[in-house]
Amino acid sequence: MNTPKIVLLLVIASAIAAFFYFNGQQYLTLEILKSQQASIATFRDNNAVLAIALYGLIYIAVTALSLPGAAILTLAGGAVFGLLEGLIIVSFASSIGATLAFLAARFLFKDSIQAKFGDRLQAINDGIAQEGAFYLFTLRLVPLFPFFVINLLMGLTTIKVRTFYWVSQVGMLAGTLVYVNAGTQLGKLDSLSGILSPPLVGSFVLLGVFPLVAKKAINFIEKRKSNV
Repeated sequence: MNTPKIVLLLVIASAIAAFFYFNGQQYLTLEILKSQQASIATFRDNNAVLAIALYGLIYIAVTALSLPGAAILTLAGGAVFGLLEGLIIVSFASSIGATLAFLAARFLFKDSIQAKFGDRLQAINDGIAQEGAFYLFTLRLVPLFPFFVINLLMGLTTIKVRTFYWVSQVGMLAGTLVYVNAGTQLGKLDSLSGILSPPLVGSFVLLGVFPLVAKKAINFIEKRKSNV
């Protein structure tokens, strides 16, 4: 591993260690958010641009470092900025943070992983080359898969950065809308478990799988026509 990679790895490791050493996760809870909502709203009213900038940077940092707390921050976006403004800010901040995590994984580990397991990953890379956008879109829509895992694993594949970014932004939009909207009703929330109900998760799964199924069906029909 060369010097730039070592430096980046040390910076990331130090930031993550500092977060847990200073117990940063205690500030990213539903209870803290509800208790501080009025104070945060006052700060936002007096410092609108600064509030957006600070919130966006915190969200990007948490997502880029794959730290716990993205769900609470998304709720905060709705609680502090409202549905439309919160949705826009969270959508861009989450996509930028995800892309930074993706780039870090690619820069640090892709070459070594490909060199060691290139033969085994060839089928995955071929699939990504053919259906990367559809595949990633499905993963983004299905809340069963942790987004930080998707960010890191996709960085080890051959998917293009711009494809990863725009598909992530579009694919995460539905889930982001659900959480931001829940944040606008923060006072009624007692836990995060009730936000994504089983029917809603099922709807996301069907919505995510549909593009892949449709593409397979079209390819099958085209092959049948070419053989006639």
